[in-house]
Amino acid sequence: MPAEPTPAGATSSGASASGAGAPRRLAQAALRDVPWEVGVAKPDAAVVVDGITRTFGGLTAVAVDHLEIQRGGITGLIGPNGAGKTTLFNLLTGFDQPNTGSWTFDGRDMGHTAPHQVARLGVVRTFQLTKALSRLTVLQNMLLGAQGQRGESFLRALIPGTWRAQEKANTEKAMDLLQRFKLDAKKDDFAGTLSGGQRKLLEMARALMSDPKVVMLDEPMAGVNPALTQSLLGHVKDLREQGMTVIFVEHDMDVVRDISDWVVVMAAGRVIAEGPPESISQNQAVVDAYLGAHHDAPLTAEEEDRVLAQAEREIAREENVDGEVFSSEAKEGTDR
Repeated sequence: MPAEPTPAGATSSGASASGAGAPRRLAQAALRDVPWEVGVAKPDAAVVVDGITRTFGGLTAVAVDHLEIQRGGITGLIGPNGAGKTTLFNLLTGFDQPNTGSWTFDGRDMGHTAPHQVARLGVVRTFQLTKALSRLTVLQNMLLGAQGQRGESFLRALIPGTWRAQEKANTEKAMDLLQRFKLDAKKDDFAGTLSGGQRKLLEMARALMSDPKVVMLDEPMAGVNPALTQSLLGHVKDLREQGMTVIFVEHDMDVVRDISDWVVVMAAGRVIAEGPPESISQNQAVVDAYLGAHHDAPLTAEEEDRVLAQAEREIAREENVDGEVFSSEAKEGTDR
């Protein structure tokens, strides 16, 4: 079932899209005629997943047959707890390896690629539990995210002239990002002194130090107070404005509807639905995954009679058991 027509003024080519909302309109226009089907091909897929499975003992955590992520848009990944969302993130960023299957980024096979190599190729992530290094300052945490630092070489480290200019440029870039995320006043504070919301801002800002093409955010709003939530939402939208592809895990459906161009729903390790945000609430498979199948289906007369008969049998059986126990105890009392 195709999505609703693009709002007036937007075109499939995006030629009329301009201003702050242009990237969103471009993403929505690109996805406008894409069917609401699991595994559907996207017009310009940045990430393609094929037949990925991950098992832990006898438990299948992820079993995704085919999934494509549209370039330049914001894709929300939702599902009940235990659906396999974070495990899929781990597989796509090299922190875990699949049992079977493969995935590509910009047509390049990423199988068995280490996390740092994935990041260097342009795919970075944040974590549900922030990974800020608490005993380093905020600025030092930011500088860790810069790529290709010449001073990391032992021999070059002995010759400051080979890396000093780059270090200055990295520091200026880090300060620009901290200012954008309103953390510049905290630059000399230890990261461990930041609030939970500020740590999430720091982690997102640090991810941008590597100039990524794909940013994967694992529950960026979790545990964040309402005052910072709006700030984080604005920053996520800003990633799209800069031409990045964003994939994020979130449980708050208001957030998902606000910022997503496309939504992927997982349950029991599988993708069970795809579509624009407005289509997800209409999907019966999604409702069943969250609330249980037939959660609100009324009983038929036959089903109601069967349930009542079963309840009566259970009550009669309990009464018989209680009567037998009472008779046995009375007989034992008489014998004594």
